Formats: sequence, C-alpha cells, structure tokens
Amino acid sequence: MTYTEQCAIVAKEIYQKFDASHDFDHILRVLQNAFEIMEGMEGVNRTAVELAVYLHDIDDPKYSEVTGTSAAALLQGLAVPQDLQELVLAAIESVSFSGGNSKELDSIEGAIVRDADRLDAIGAIGIARTFAYGGAKGRKLYDPTESIRTSMSEYDYRSKKTASITHFHEKLFLLKDLMVTERGKQLAEDRHQFMKQFVKQLEIETGLSL
Repeated sequence: MTYTEQCAIVAKEIYQKFDASHDFDHILRVLQNAFEIMEGMEGVNRTAVELAVYLHDIDDPKYSEVTGTSAAALLQGLAVPQDLQELVLAAIESVSFSGGNSKELDSIEGAIVRDADRLDAIGAIGIARTFAYGGAKGRKLYDPTESIRTSMSEYDYRSKKTASITHFHEKLFLLKDLMVTERGKQLAEDRHQFMKQFVKQLEIETGLSL
C-alpha cells in the first residue's frame, strides 16, 4: 500500500469527527481540484500534493479539540521519508487564509494545494460549506449591522463570530484574485460570479444591503 493510500485511510477516520464543511468529502473534492490543476504540469511531486491534501485540515485551529494528533505526527507514523515530510508540511503551511495573512508560497506543490482548497471554498459548494459551518457554530445567516473588516490579524479573523454572509465579504470574494496557478485562476472565475449572483439575490429577497 502506498503512502497516499495509507494516509487516506487514516485521514478519513479523523475527518469523520468534523462537521460537513470540512469532512472527508471536502478532502476528496480538493483532491480532484488538485488533479485538474496539475494536469499537464511537469516537475510536480504528486505524492507530496496528495499527502498535503489529505492532511491539510488536521492542524486547523477550528478543529484542534477533535483531531488529537497533527499532520507531522501522522506523516511520521506512516514512515514517510524526511524530505517528503518537509515538502508536505511546507505545502500545508501555505494553505491557510488566516484573515489574509497567508504564508509565503515556496513550492509549486504548495501553490497547487492552496488553489485546490480555495476552489472548494467558492462557488456553489463554497456557499453550501459556509452555511454548513455557520450552522454548526451557531452563527447568524446575515447581520446588516456588522462592519466588514478589510484588514485583520489572524487572531481577529479567527476569534470574531461573524455572520455567514460577512464571511463572503471578508474572505470568499477575495479568493479569486489570490489564485496563483493558471488553471486555478480559470476555474475560480465562474465560481466567483456565482457567489456574487447568490448574494445579490439574497439582498433582493431580504430587502437588505448585505
């Protein structure tokens, strides 16, 4: 059994503890996005990309109380070679949005995983995931009195319990222009426009400016 096959088994068991916004189905969608982005690319360590996709949410602070482990520990447990571990962990480090304070990309593998993950945060599936997470955390659907933050620290981003629609303005609408791979940029365009149409329709139905 390959490292990726073993990792998939371990990861699936862990992600069963997460809510629907970050479950194993999310991982499989990100993996599919990564395959599409990698198509025709040369010089990519595909094993590193796959491992990083499987493990990229393990260390997410939002779920730290349910994982009971870390990506580094899982890689060590699978006896993944040290150089591959380092490449995978570096790719994972670059994924987080963190209020716009993303880590610097230092590998094509990191760029692929980040774009693949961000694609799953936008479009129809991004809308579904946003409200799934908001429901799991008891967040309001929308709050027209809430101010949209254009600059924030990672702590501010994670600590404030904003309404789900506010998340569109503070993160999701920004992702299209943060894509770094050519295929990622192409795939993001339609998804971005769909989200804009959704929020516009929501404003019509509520009579509010959201």
